[in-house]
Amino acid sequence: MRRSFATISAVMLGLALMTPGAAHAAPTAGTPTKDGGLSPADKAALDAGLGVVPKAPYGTKPKGPNPFLAEVADRSKVDYAGWANYLKAQSATKAAQRAKSLAATNPSLAAKAAAAPAVVVDEDEIDGTSGANDSPVNAQRISVFGTGSGQYSKIRVLGSLDNETVSTPSVPAPAEDNGSIPLAGDSGVGTIRSGASIDAVIGDGPHGRQTGDGSNDFDYYKIVAPAGKTLKLTTSTPTGPLDTVIELFAADGTLVAVNDDSIGLDSQITYEVTTAGTYYLAVAAYGGLPADPFDSASGGGIGDTTPPSEGPYTLTLTSGGIDKDFFAIKLKPGDVLGSFVKGSPTYLTVYDTVPREVHGSDQDASSIYPMASPLPAGGNAVTDYVATKAGWHYVGVQAGSGAYDLTVEAYRPVLQGATPNQTLYLDFDGERVNTGVFGGSGNRDLSPFAAFIASWGLTRADEDALIDAVTAGVTENIKKDLVASGLNPKFKLKIKNSKDDDDPWGDANVSRIIVGGTIDESGVDTIGIAQSIDPGNFETEETALVLLDVLSAPAGDSAASLNTYLTPQSDRLKFVAQALSNVIAHEAGHFFGDYHTDNADAQPNLMDAGGTGFATLFGVGPDGVGGTADDLDVDFGDSQFIPSEGFTGTEDTLGRIVFGITS
Repeated sequence: MRRSFATISAVMLGLALMTPGAAHAAPTAGTPTKDGGLSPADKAALDAGLGVVPKAPYGTKPKGPNPFLAEVADRSKVDYAGWANYLKAQSATKAAQRAKSLAATNPSLAAKAAAAPAVVVDEDEIDGTSGANDSPVNAQRISVFGTGSGQYSKIRVLGSLDNETVSTPSVPAPAEDNGSIPLAGDSGVGTIRSGASIDAVIGDGPHGRQTGDGSNDFDYYKIVAPAGKTLKLTTSTPTGPLDTVIELFAADGTLVAVNDDSIGLDSQITYEVTTAGTYYLAVAAYGGLPADPFDSASGGGIGDTTPPSEGPYTLTLTSGGIDKDFFAIKLKPGDVLGSFVKGSPTYLTVYDTVPREVHGSDQDASSIYPMASPLPAGGNAVTDYVATKAGWHYVGVQAGSGAYDLTVEAYRPVLQGATPNQTLYLDFDGERVNTGVFGGSGNRDLSPFAAFIASWGLTRADEDALIDAVTAGVTENIKKDLVASGLNPKFKLKIKNSKDDDDPWGDANVSRIIVGGTIDESGVDTIGIAQSIDPGNFETEETALVLLDVLSAPAGDSAASLNTYLTPQSDRLKFVAQALSNVIAHEAGHFFGDYHTDNADAQPNLMDAGGTGFATLFGVGPDGVGGTADDLDVDFGDSQFIPSEGFTGTEDTLGRIVFGITS
């Protein structure tokens, strides 16, 4: 399925392993899913990257761990939109805290980050026109930018997005029932008009909660779109309790874009049409999506919301040309790029030297950066990227109309030329940990790794061999493979463990992963969680947890239990070590700079999200059994960002971390 930059854009959530099941392997033992009690409509919402739990009020912290930073076993518990809103609301506060912390710990880097951009660049494209710099191919080059001597590593670009003007005359709402693709009302967009504004109501159809059978009311609209045009589809709800979600379907029912919350609107999709055809826009209430776009009675009800999430909305549809502006800058391998945009654009992106999109964003999730990070925050959208090759890279803005102010910054990795080198310490002994950094309640005692070995059908006599195998797996994942890539000849990483080494925690440039403990002990409802996402590895002393109660639960308890994949044919020690080393490498990947990747694409990746797709992360092969000959060697590399976290493009999970671990 092709995903536009608006696809699942407002869900924009983070670092939890939690998307729909992966296509790579299917378990054959037990019932490895926590989604079993969900309705088909709720499953459809989760598969679209949307939440099914009530949203937290805007700006307030949702329940549970931050999904950007947590591996959760049950995706149905996650308030995706609530977390996106909370991260955005925390951005300014966290940025001020980072600046203060950075000034105390690294004054020279703080001064560079705080300095006003030395260069202000005006967009060359003439106001009121478009097309002069609308792709990387014809991007406006800014040759003064860079991290080298005599270059400027911080610039502002002032410009304007000037879209094709499309009128939106008022069009009557179609008659009910228009709750499916076959029953869709014809908007006339693409046939007799280019735009329309429609005032309608969710709840007035035969499946509404107050006037119908309560399975949920949906409104579908038919749109004809030629290739090369852009559909801009928005809803606003000025009165009443309705919280809309909009979905765009191809004629065959394939979901091509979805949006929940958007800046200044209830929902917005901007979809670039590459294949001419008929499309269908569905308007629904949050928590009440259709399970089947061809069946108006396929809703599952919304639950006990008071008042019901129904009411009036205004839908605006346009099909026209939109302006995009791209700017070319030269980067060196290891340059850490950060950018944000203010003004009209709501989408900000980076393309690499290929050029391919490597981090598109319509959100500000910068509050997940650590205190030591100098990367910028603010505005409508924030993006970051670590360059792997020298040459022209491209920063672009779109999805707006009018003036903008774009800031672009670049930094070198903080460990470049520093000593000592980065150490990653694997702690299997059990520790007292302040879980407040993960959203927990403070100091908590975590039980040791040894307490869980018997749950995998192993004995205490296997403990040393298991720790050795886990350490070897982590070393292969996050050291040998990165060295073998040849990207960074100065890559340096020490990996130590509590069986063979003294505890170095507290020494300079030591990050640790604690392998042990339970959800109850930690007070954090997760499988694994990292302290931050840190592009460039500016904070070199962080902690992550890999909790073991869910991973060692009985077979069939969930897709996240290793026992679900163990049979008499399994090499138990080999599989447990393989799975744990992948989970550990995944958490290290986060605090070294990686986001989640999509477990539903064709390429297994150590940063793949889990949920009902943990089998892929664990390396389970096509036979669905762990510890057999067809197990997968899962590595860092190229994969698509997970849609539910709101980023788009190809994430090179190896390239994003290999330069931050350097000498």
